[in-house]
Amino acid sequence: MNWRNTLILAIIALAGVAYFRFFEMKWPGTEEARRQSQNMVNFDRTKIDGIVIQNGDQKIEIRRRDNKWRLETPIKDQADGALVETLLSDLENWQKEGSIPAKEIDSDKSKLTEYGLNNPKLKLKLLGHDRPPEMLFGKDAAMEGRMYVRFQNSKETFLAGQSVKKDIDKKPEEFRDRKLTDLSNAQVRRVVLKTPAGEIELEKKDTHWEILKPLRARADDEKVNDLISQVTSARIGQFVADDRGDLRPYGLAEPRGSITFFDQEQKKDQKVEIGESIKVAGREDKGQTLQIGAIPEKENEQVYVRFAPRGSVYTLPKKIEEILNAKPADLRDNHLVRIDTNILDRITIDAPGKIKTVLARKDGNWTMINRNNAPADAGAVRRMIDALQNERVTKFVEDVASNLPKYGLDKPQLQLTFSSFASENTAESKAGEEPFATIALGKDEGDNVYARLTDEPFVVALRRGLLDQISADPLRWQDLSIFKFKPERIHRISVTTDKELSLERDQNNQWRWLKGSGAINQANLQSLLTTLSNLYAVRWLGTTTPQQGFDKPQLVLSFTTSADNKTSYKLTVGAQNSDSTFCARVDGRDGTFTIRGSDFNNLKLALETQATASPSPTTAPSPSATP
Repeated sequence: MNWRNTLILAIIALAGVAYFRFFEMKWPGTEEARRQSQNMVNFDRTKIDGIVIQNGDQKIEIRRRDNKWRLETPIKDQADGALVETLLSDLENWQKEGSIPAKEIDSDKSKLTEYGLNNPKLKLKLLGHDRPPEMLFGKDAAMEGRMYVRFQNSKETFLAGQSVKKDIDKKPEEFRDRKLTDLSNAQVRRVVLKTPAGEIELEKKDTHWEILKPLRARADDEKVNDLISQVTSARIGQFVADDRGDLRPYGLAEPRGSITFFDQEQKKDQKVEIGESIKVAGREDKGQTLQIGAIPEKENEQVYVRFAPRGSVYTLPKKIEEILNAKPADLRDNHLVRIDTNILDRITIDAPGKIKTVLARKDGNWTMINRNNAPADAGAVRRMIDALQNERVTKFVEDVASNLPKYGLDKPQLQLTFSSFASENTAESKAGEEPFATIALGKDEGDNVYARLTDEPFVVALRRGLLDQISADPLRWQDLSIFKFKPERIHRISVTTDKELSLERDQNNQWRWLKGSGAINQANLQSLLTTLSNLYAVRWLGTTTPQQGFDKPQLVLSFTTSADNKTSYKLTVGAQNSDSTFCARVDGRDGTFTIRGSDFNNLKLALETQATASPSPTTAPSPSATP
């Protein structure tokens, strides 16, 4: 055999392998083929776009439109999608449980009549590509739960379960969707509510709701979503009539009120209102309007409604009437402010006669710009933000702030500005600070303090206690960490109480007296060093005052952290406070802070072993507190 013949045979062999591999992929496997042969019908449900049920003289037609099922005959309405999908699933799993060959039927002409298949009352036809033949449903068989079935233009008869028959042997209205609307809360972008008290218009901007009418104000997202849910989750009680007839018997010729949902975000200067319609950029968006009418005489727990998108009159539970009681004040957001912490980079606290405090966030940490970017108390900043976001208005005083001096808001006692910051120009924003919320706090009166957001026209009253949670003193925003290094770094230390003791490490890293005598209490010394090297403040008090007792200190600690003793620190502890903390200050840092009583005790432990009364060392986690 020459090389040419060998090559030809090889090509033929490869072609054969490819041929069988291709058809092996296309043909169902043995198990799948066996299963399909037992199915009553085999079809691709994604290609089915319609269902026709003939039930005696009643024809029911359901069509798939835009991936939703709709009744087309004998009434046009939204179909119960779950019911239709259940039918398709039952058809996919419908198995043959016996068969009667066509020959046997031909040999006895009365068989089809006996099985109820000569002129059956119930028929099912699927519409779409590669659909199976029309199915004819006969009588129930002697076997429990079984029935006779055959296909159009075939005399072969099968025994099968009754699940599909139960799915389709229904009245047309049973195929109607009892869920009022398929619109979800997330899809609703605008709401118009008409009640006996007037009209309320709401619009969603980004992720928050706002009231547009009868006043412009922030809306409470939770309350608006609850209002919307009353409609989107409503289930129809009765299908009463279509809405093309006389609506007076249902109180819907002049409804008591209505609510309309729009699922398109409106654009400024591009909408024109025409009745219940809105035309946007050449497109008409009629929304979905629910009108609320009278209460049926015999069903006083129901109420007549008309839902325009479905063109029908229904009854809904009487609870739906609650939406007519909604008032603008009920839907207003009574939180003081919304702070988007995702874009928050700067907080400016400004009070007359005091230096501004500018807090800046970088890489998750907070610093004080006006104090050379010194670390700020991040916990206190977070608590302030949380307090402001959770603060609720006790009263909406004025909807138009026409007399700011009356409330001390022309010259506020405290003003907070929240800003984002960009270090360089981008397509979305310019470099620099961009304020997005400013709170002005005016005069306090009784238990309240007056306030307003500068980009809103309202004057509100807040708790007077909020002022105590926001300090205008920059010193009170300092980081609570006073010292932070390893105890081994301390090289020399001097402790002064009623007398002075001084120690230093020698060349072998052993402590020796510079001023003192006797053996050194190593346990007490180690407790002192550990407390001192990781000292935290309970809180910052702000500017140092005579009342803090530093003219007659209880304890002075001086120490160095370098072998040449050039890097030195000094801690002074003054008076004790009513909460058992002690006033303290550090040279080189402005302001006074407080330390725990337990830390104070550790810092004044006896270092000479001949001291007979030594307080036991105590350890406790350092606290964090609001400035």
